[in-house]
Amino acid sequence: MTDTTTTSATTSVGTTAETAKAPHEVTLTSVAADKVKGLLAQEGRDDLRLRLAVQPGGCSGLIYQLYFDDRTMDGDAVREFEGVELVVDRMSVPYLAGATVDFADTIEKQGFQIDNPNAQGSCACGDSFH
Repeated sequence: MTDTTTTSATTSVGTTAETAKAPHEVTLTSVAADKVKGLLAQEGRDDLRLRLAVQPGGCSGLIYQLYFDDRTMDGDAVREFEGVELVVDRMSVPYLAGATVDFADTIEKQGFQIDNPNAQGSCACGDSFH
């Protein structure tokens, strides 16, 4: 696991302002990173990163959004896991602190799974949380 933090300094009228892309506290497992790399290779894309966000919606109030993105936005928090960049927008960071993104491929479950210690409960279908 490698954390990537980018810092740049600019000088304006004798003062120094420092801006940083701070890392978030979400973990991407090795299994999930391998699956992401496989999906990107299938698509022939190496310019995409995995974005995880929390949005209003669902019957419990909040839903996860997990998708590939070629953009970076102001305030994004970025960490790199085995060559995969995982990006979380600044509004979602507090909702996802300590969360883990994994990939399951069993008879019971298939797909990306998000284990979030901040979720107090979820709906019956498991698609949303509060």
